[in-house]
Amino acid sequence: MDEENCSSLNELLLLGINSTPGIEVTLFATLLSVYVINLVANLGMIILVRMDSQLQTPMYFFLSHLSFSDLCYSTAIGPRMLVGFIAKSKSIPFYGCALQFLIFCTFADSECLLLAVMAFDRYKAISNPLAYTVNMSSKVCSLLMAGVYMVGIMDASINTILTFYLCFCGSNEINHFFCDVPPLLLLSCSDTQVNELVIFTIFGFIELITLSGLFVSYCYIILAVIKIHSTEGRFKAFSTCTSHLTAVAIFQGTLLFKYFRPSSSYSLDQDKINSLFYTLVIPMLNPLIYSLRNKDVKEALNKLKNKKWFH
Repeated sequence: MDEENCSSLNELLLLGINSTPGIEVTLFATLLSVYVINLVANLGMIILVRMDSQLQTPMYFFLSHLSFSDLCYSTAIGPRMLVGFIAKSKSIPFYGCALQFLIFCTFADSECLLLAVMAFDRYKAISNPLAYTVNMSSKVCSLLMAGVYMVGIMDASINTILTFYLCFCGSNEINHFFCDVPPLLLLSCSDTQVNELVIFTIFGFIELITLSGLFVSYCYIILAVIKIHSTEGRFKAFSTCTSHLTAVAIFQGTLLFKYFRPSSSYSLDQDKINSLFYTLVIPMLNPLIYSLRNKDVKEALNKLKNKKWFH
């Protein structure tokens, strides 16, 4: 490839979500509402966990990091997408596009692994509740989170470098609402086989670790619950896992459909809808799923409401 042509691309154009003029305002208002709820819910969950002494446990430590990951990768995408509805210019600097993808990939990968860590945490809490605080000490929790973020940063860095060192010598229009890898690979005039292989290998490895961790943890959880003699105890043990299982099913289901469906069935329009659910809707749902079914979170919210400064 001509090096001059490859280096001449200073900005990219995000075409956004294709919509007819009649529903553009409605779509903007809907997505703005989703993002605001996402922002308030996740930020509120982080603050609540930090402020309430009752929530100073490993479970809520991981939950606050889940909200942090949701908040980071949805904020990397959401505001720029919303601006695209009302701005005349849809351009984004080339390195701004790279930064957007780096942040998105880092925290999306981190959330993937974090859900497996949360399953391990539930196993420790149910299998041996008396030793739970010792087994899941603050040091252990911090090391697990450090590992999660480290893997996320490494994967994001590798994919960002490989993708944005490709040659883009033709059109600079990305038929998407954010800088994701599939539309960027379609835009490149370089050979992208290595990129596709690296994406499949690394992301497949992360998914293998995540799904294996989830499967093994829940196998042990089921065995531990079976040993509980009282029906009430079994119900209580299972109820602590329902919110997590719901979040896992939604997140992993969307993720697997997005990246592991056959290439022959790939469609940019379908990918946009799937990505919209993945980048904005799921981060909004997670704090709602955990708070609506969680007695401790409800009590913490009530205590916060009753404080004088809140009024």
